[in-house]
This record gives sequence, C-alpha cells and structure tokens, in this order.
Amino acid sequence: DDRMERVPALARELVESGVELLIVQGAAIPDVLKLGLPVPIIFVTSADPISAGFAKSLSQPSGNCTGVTFMAFELLGKRLELLKEIIPKLNRVAVLGNPRHAGSDIERASSEEAGHRLGIAIDFIATPNSDAVLAARADLARLRPDAISLLPDGFAIAHRKAIMAVANEERIPVISGWPVFAQAGALCTYGPRLSLIYRRVAFFVARILAGAKPGDLPVERPTQFELILNQTAARSFNLAFSRAILARADEVIE
Repeated sequence: DDRMERVPALARELVESGVELLIVQGAAIPDVLKLGLPVPIIFVTSADPISAGFAKSLSQPSGNCTGVTFMAFELLGKRLELLKEIIPKLNRVAVLGNPRHAGSDIERASSEEAGHRLGIAIDFIATPNSDAVLAARADLARLRPDAISLLPDGFAIAHRKAIMAVANEERIPVISGWPVFAQAGALCTYGPRLSLIYRRVAFFVARILAGAKPGDLPVERPTQFELILNQTAARSFNLAFSRAILARADEVIE
C-alpha cells in the first residue's frame, strides 16, 4: 500500500514463516537490505545499483543479494536521437527527473553529453516531490523547450498524470522510457522490455534455489528494448511519425 514503514516487519514475517529467498522491488530494497536477513535477496530496481549501494560493481553484488536493474544510461542519448528524428527543428530539451533516485545524476550527465553531441541544449528540472512537479510549469514556461525527456522511476509513475497535465498545458511533447508513460499520453517511449527483465528474476530464483550464491551472480542490465509510439499524442502536437520510425515500433497507440 506504499506504506514503507511496514516493509521491515513484513520482511521479517516472511523470513520467520520459512521462505527461502525474498524478491524485493523499488523503494523497499534499502529497507530490507538494512535488516541483514539470513535469506538470499533478489532485487528489482529502476535505480543504478552501484550508486544505491546494492552492489560494489555489476559483477560484484554486495552481501547476500543480487538482481536486475532497468537503468541503462546509454538510452538517454537514444531517446534524444529519436526526438530529433521526430522533431527535426529540435533545439532544446528539458530533462525532468527525481534527484533522489540513485543514478539520476549520471542520467543527467548522459543527457547533457548526448545533447552536446547532437547540438541540443539540455536543461535539468528537478522534481523530487509533488510540489516540484507543479512548480515545474513555471520553469517550462520560461525555458520553452521543444520537448521533455522524463527520467523514469517509481516517483514519475506515481505522478505521471500530473506531469503529463503540466506538459500538455505548456504544449510540450514528452518522451520517456517505459510503456506506462506512452499509455499516459507521452509522445513515445524507448526503453527496456520490462517483461523480459522480470523473467530474468526467475532465472536468479532457479539458480539460487539450486545452490548458487547471490554474490556469484552478476547484476544484470537490460539487453532488449522496445519502442512505443502514441499516435494520438503526435496528432495533438501536429507531429507525424515517419514510415521508418513506424517500422521500428513495437507498439503503436492509436
């Protein structure tokens, strides 16, 4: 129920009931890892596991845990390239992101580096809470970006309606990383195929229950990606997806 204070007690209750491992997702991960529970833990995170302290490196998970991450920094540049293809006169992009999300600083740097390479000015607007989302309207009105690159995380999902409302009121198309944002009104999304990442969780479960140690199983990053296009959003901004982009799409929302 998004009541994080319940996580420690629930985790202990599961272990006391005799479970052999725990799968832990999102904001619950650090709270569970602090408990030092005597069972293996598989995490599923949208954050950078190294910045978050879940692993010393991708090949060296910390303690009795390992898992998968949705984050792939190289996708920030790919999304900007896609925007440039859809909006040829693209000159300025506002990156909206939660600075409390582990790895957001690297995502910001990756966006700025890609923007410099593509000749696109990048402005970062921090949205750590709901008030900041509403306050972002003033920054967007002042900066007048040609598009918004929304950094995907749990906070962005929880506030996606408010974020899309602000973007639509300022008449700015949005690109992000997960299908849920395209379904909420973003112009398009390009990011990891989440269903396959969750299937990899089953791989970790099978290996660990067969006797493997979590520390011997490297943290996995996305390897397969999907492009979701929102035709309704495109029409509302008088934009059109080229045949080449439509041919690459995994899904088109009409």
